[in-house]
Amino acid sequence: MVFKNLNFDSMLYLLTIFVDSQDHSIYKSITIFLISFFSNTFSAISGGGAGLFQLPALILSGVPYYQALASHKLATVALGIGGSLRNYKSLRNDIYIAVQILIFGLPGVIFGASLVEFISEQYLYLILGVFSILLAFYSFIRSDLGLTSVNNNLNFIHKIRFLIFIFFIGILNGSISSGTGLLVTILLIKTFGMDFLRAISLTFFTVGIFWNFTGAIYLSKIGTVPQNILFLLLIGSFAGGYFGAHLSKLKGNVLVKKTFTTVCLLVGISLFIKSIMSFF
Repeated sequence: MVFKNLNFDSMLYLLTIFVDSQDHSIYKSITIFLISFFSNTFSAISGGGAGLFQLPALILSGVPYYQALASHKLATVALGIGGSLRNYKSLRNDIYIAVQILIFGLPGVIFGASLVEFISEQYLYLILGVFSILLAFYSFIRSDLGLTSVNNNLNFIHKIRFLIFIFFIGILNGSISSGTGLLVTILLIKTFGMDFLRAISLTFFTVGIFWNFTGAIYLSKIGTVPQNILFLLLIGSFAGGYFGAHLSKLKGNVLVKKTFTTVCLLVGISLFIKSIMSFF
């Protein structure tokens, strides 16, 4: 007799309680781990783009945006460590460049993270989305780009321009996160004549570990990072980073270049759509 007095809203509320009481944690955990592993595997091969799948997955699982962004950044630190462990030998000759990226990039990351609550991200998404698509097109038409290392003779203007770009990419990394590893990778290739494997190794070490850790610490002040999800992300990111770096070493620059171009295109389309939808 009690059920006769239940309206639709009451029945929906009871159904919600029933569904939430079921043990879905194991399936959710497996899903988050697999998404983290595969997205970071592709990121380790291409030099960036883990946020294309990992960040939306966190948001869809119910994690608030700022907490999801902080969790994602902490997870990409594990990606950077995993990738750097596999490629640490190639870093020894580029320590001087790494120091420059940290000195001029970290202030940009901190500044960008401090703006994340106040800026309208839709225009940044649009600009970075279009730029990533153009980057994919450029990588596609330049068939020799990043396949071999060359020694570029840099003058003072080239060096200053590199440091300015690093600072502004750092701002993007601290604020919207997505795609900035790809930008640093292509900047290293164009400025210093690195091949993809060398540039990505340096991106792992600087952006993956230090930039993302700094941004994550700053963003974690906004809200508490969910510990159970973070643990899965760290394991999946580390494993994916190491495995992806291993594949890239095994298959060489041709595979890395193709993956880089594909991920740039996907990231660009994703950011472009996200920007357009935010206007409505």
